[in-house]
Amino acid sequence: MMNTKLTLTIEQEIIEKAKKYAKSKGRSLSNLVENYFKTIVENDPLKYKNQGSIAASLLGSFKEPENFDYKNDLQNFIAEKHLNNG
Repeated sequence: MMNTKLTLTIEQEIIEKAKKYAKSKGRSLSNLVENYFKTIVENDPLKYKNQGSIAASLLGSFKEPENFDYKNDLQNFIAEKHLNNG
């Protein structure tokens, strides 16, 4: 693949923080930006819209918290539902 230069206009403070972050991860700022672009392009929920599925149209619209445990939350929901309806 061929690399091409890209000029971006970004707040100076954000650039400085991003450079520090990239350095702390042993990566270049260009690498971070490229990987971010790859992520949003490859995970674009709009590319699934034509598949007709409601679930597909919602892809990427929810980002769960780091400590999210759906199995535990589901168990709690079911237990609470049965306690309140029983």
